[in-house]
Amino acid sequence: MVKLAERRVFSHSFEPIYDEGMGLVEEAADFLDGEGRVLARSLSRVAASLYAAESMRLTTRLMQIASWLLLQRAANSGEMTRDQVAAEKAKVRLDNAGPDEKAPGWEELPTRFVDLVYRSVRLEERVRRMDQEIYGDGLDFRPDFRPSPVSAQIRLLETAFARG
Repeated sequence: MVKLAERRVFSHSFEPIYDEGMGLVEEAADFLDGEGRVLARSLSRVAASLYAAESMRLTTRLMQIASWLLLQRAANSGEMTRDQVAAEKAKVRLDNAGPDEKAPGWEELPTRFVDLVYRSVRLEERVRRMDQEIYGDGLDFRPDFRPSPVSAQIRLLETAFARG
């Protein structure tokens, strides 16, 4: 059976998704270090806490995506074997929690930030599907993964009070 995702990853057609992922990493970093930092100062306390937590989730999600993309690129260029990539990719988590749009303060978050979050979630889902098709282990793959509202709130509280 021909695995289309594997064929795509190990060919030149991989470059567009690689470029998209790395471009999103750069765009998010520029926003968070610049405009996002300024906009965050004008948020309410609740929205600022949510912004901080979602910023960490966004950064984590993008770093995991970038790690996966870099591994696939290394395999594509012959720097690593597929077996080496499979062993290293076990360290990459593609099941990060998505945004909690019902969280207090969500509607106050900057539009560009929310757009970055949604784009990163969509990209992560595409990468996760490709990973599942290529490697097929299925252990960490949960297409309908949705964090419980309680655990999401607990994580927000832990994040908000972790500065002490």
